[in-house]
Amino acid sequence: MSFTTSSADPAFAMQQAQNARLDNTSSLAGSRGMNEAAMDAAAQEFEAMFLAQMLKPMFEGVEPNPLFGGGEGEEIFNSLMIEEYGKAIAGSGGVGLADTIKAAMLKLQETT
Repeated sequence: MSFTTSSADPAFAMQQAQNARLDNTSSLAGSRGMNEAAMDAAAQEFEAMFLAQMLKPMFEGVEPNPLFGGGEGEEIFNSLMIEEYGKAIAGSGGVGLADTIKAAMLKLQETT
């Protein structure tokens, strides 16, 4: 399961995570350990997307090097690079957002 960061809408990503949770719940027939692993992955991917969105303004003022060009190709590369920065930060512990999201998802699962 992977989320794309082409949509900057956090509500969309959270809906995707909830849909993935429902898919995993039905397909894994109540295997709680696997659901928690899926929740870990979804929460970490959400945190990576959030961090990428927070990093994006940091790179807006950076002018492209005239030696290497610029243009649309460089804009696409920069967006992919920022996305990877978000994944790297989230993968190395992040800022604690994934833990909070996972706890909320577990709480939601307990009530349903």
